[in-house]
Amino acid sequence: MNPIYFQARFLTSAPDLRRMPQDLGREVAFAGRSNVGKSSAINTLTNQKSLARTSKTPGRTQLINVFPVTENAALVDLPGYGYAKVPAAVRRRWDQVLPEYLAGRDALRGVVLVMDLRHPLTEFDRQMLDWCTHIGVPVHVLLTKADKFKQGAARNRGQNVGRQLQAEWPGVTWQIFSASKRMGVDEAHARLDEWLGLGPVEGD
Repeated sequence: MNPIYFQARFLTSAPDLRRMPQDLGREVAFAGRSNVGKSSAINTLTNQKSLARTSKTPGRTQLINVFPVTENAALVDLPGYGYAKVPAAVRRRWDQVLPEYLAGRDALRGVVLVMDLRHPLTEFDRQMLDWCTHIGVPVHVLLTKADKFKQGAARNRGQNVGRQLQAEWPGVTWQIFSASKRMGVDEAHARLDEWLGLGPVEGD
C-alpha cells in the first residue's frame, strides 16, 4: 500500500480535452461501464469516502474529473459509458470525448479499466480495450465486486477473464478487487506506482 494516494484531491471537471488542465506530468485514467463500481474503487484506493462521487443513477458522471496526487501525478475519472438510459446526444459526445482523450493526452501513462467480475468484457469494455490497444495505451483491468463470490470462485472467474484478455489483447494485466473488503488495494497501488513514477514513502 502506498499512502501517497491518500492525499489525492479534486481539482476540476472538464467536458472535453480542451478544458483539461495543462498537459504535463503523468496521469492514469479510470474508465468503466456505468454502475461497475468505478467511483467506489477510486475512493477506496485514495482512502476517501467521497472523492469520486458515487450515485445510484448510472451514467451520472458526464465529465472528466481530475484528482492530483502530487504536483506531477494525477488520477483521472473518465465518464461512465454504456448505460442505455443516457440520452443519445450524451452517448455520442462520450464516443467522441473518450477516444479524443486517450489519443490526445500526452500525460496519459495507462488506463485502469474497471469491470464488474459478474459481467466482464461487455461490448463497451471490448471497445475500450480496442481503442487503447490501437493507440498503444497500457491497460490494467480491475475486476470489481469480487466480494460477491467466495474467494476460490472469484479467483477462478478472474483467471477465466485473464485468459480471454491475453488471447485477444496481449499485454493487458488484470486483478480481482473489492472496494467494500479493500481487497486488491496493494496490487492496484503497485500498478499506479509504476505508471505514475510514485514509490512508497521511505519509512512507511
